[in-house]
Amino acid sequence: MIVPEIRIREARAADEQALAELDRTTWSPLHAVMPAPEPGQPFYDERHRPGHYLVAELGGAVVGYVRVVPPTPLPCNAHVRQIQGLAVADSARGRGVARALLRAAAARARAEGALRLTLRVLAHNTPARTLYETEGFTVEGVLPGEFLLAGKYVDDIQMGRPLTP
Repeated sequence: MIVPEIRIREARAADEQALAELDRTTWSPLHAVMPAPEPGQPFYDERHRPGHYLVAELGGAVVGYVRVVPPTPLPCNAHVRQIQGLAVADSARGRGVARALLRAAAARARAEGALRLTLRVLAHNTPARTLYETEGFTVEGVLPGEFLLAGKYVDDIQMGRPLTP
């Protein structure tokens, strides 16, 4: 059996429908603080443009994305990039897609001159936290009870890693 290779590329405007569908089908209270996306809701908007995303393909199909952006517009923060969204289709889980997206995000951030890569993850999302730790992220802060999700208070964990060569 031939296993297709994971291909990572920058998102394009033409990916919007596939990314919107991926966003809807992967939504979970395990990682999301926003309400589930509605069918027909656009994926891109003024704050979420194609250039902010890297897309993973398997066999030509979009199976994942990561959003990598500056955390603020401040010049004093220009050396940092932040992951603000990562999703992998259920059909592609366990195949290294999330890891490939994280590594591509780090490489892109480094190429843009960033020295640090940060992210936020919900405390109860153990699989994501474990993945991030294996990719060099460490806990840099905890906001206890930051979100009330499904009647329970959940900590928001801030993680980061250096982007040294």
